[in-house]
Amino acid sequence: MMIEPPIETVLERTEGRFTLVVLAARRARQINAYFNQLGEGLGSYVPPQVHSLSRKPLSIAFEEIAEDKVVVESVE
Repeated sequence: MMIEPPIETVLERTEGRFTLVVLAARRARQINAYFNQLGEGLGSYVPPQVHSLSRKPLSIAFEEIAEDKVVVESVE
């Protein structure tokens, strides 16, 4: 079974594995919240930024990171 997008591609977009895990988990929670509030008409969450065949929020988050739709902001 192949992971799509390849993990190496996604890792190149972040500073390291920990950053990738945190970024993907946060974005997956946002995507999940977006899908859960769709029928309510609130519109307070950003919809997925890629067209994906996956129905899993974490997979969608990885695809967004791989396509540079989601990036880490450095706080200094």
